Amino acid sequence: MPTDEKRIIEIEDVTFAYPGECTVLEELDLAVNRGERIGIIGPNGSGKTTLFHIIMGLISPESGKMRIFGSDVHSEKDFLAVRRRIGYLFQSSEDQLFCPTVIEDVAFGPLNLGRSPAEAKEIALKTLEALGIPEFGNRISHKLSHGEKKLVALASVLAMDPEVLILDEPTAGLDQKTKTRLMEILEGLEQTLIIASHEMDFLSRMAGIFYALADGHMEKAEHIVPHIHSHVHVGGEYPHRHEEEYS
Repeated sequence: MPTDEKRIIEIEDVTFAYPGECTVLEELDLAVNRGERIGIIGPNGSGKTTLFHIIMGLISPESGKMRIFGSDVHSEKDFLAVRRRIGYLFQSSEDQLFCPTVIEDVAFGPLNLGRSPAEAKEIALKTLEALGIPEFGNRISHKLSHGEKKLVALASVLAMDPEVLILDEPTAGLDQKTKTRLMEILEGLEQTLIIASHEMDFLSRMAGIFYALADGHMEKAEHIVPHIHSHVHVGGEYPHRHEEEYS
């Protein structure tokens, strides 16, 4: 793979299938440049989460090449370095929050990066403050509402100061108030963003480049396509939702 200083993620010919199942990703290519905000659309089961798990080194492809931050990645050691620089917001916050209190959950990442307990706590408090939820610190994580858990999970990722954020269906199940707050937070961030979502209104606001994932292949969605709604936009031919359907 050629080296490009702007190119921070490059995936080439990646193929993956779960044991005993059909191929999920087939010779998939994706390139992400620093500063880009990429939206990925596709039906349920198309492989969006699988792709994210491969980027994070949580599962391994059957074939293909990956280069992240200028280095080829293969081993767990390679991906340990990747996870220090890419923050991943899981689709389910239950997979991300496992400490008794919010402050412990948010401080966990900095602690894992070698910060002292006092430094990690200070970072956690500042992160909660920046997200507008400083009062959450002493709350019990498992007693939070769905939307509150999503914001705390995002705080736990941002506390690690990642260069790239990968967000898997970040607005799923959120009420409009929490969704609006999440959009405001994301709009204020400088990180490179890679977002998978079925909600086209959210994705259109957050991303500037769109890819469609279907039948194992990724292709750039560049054309405005008429569809069953009373308006048109990029990616209109792919399954998606609009906010008014859930207001």
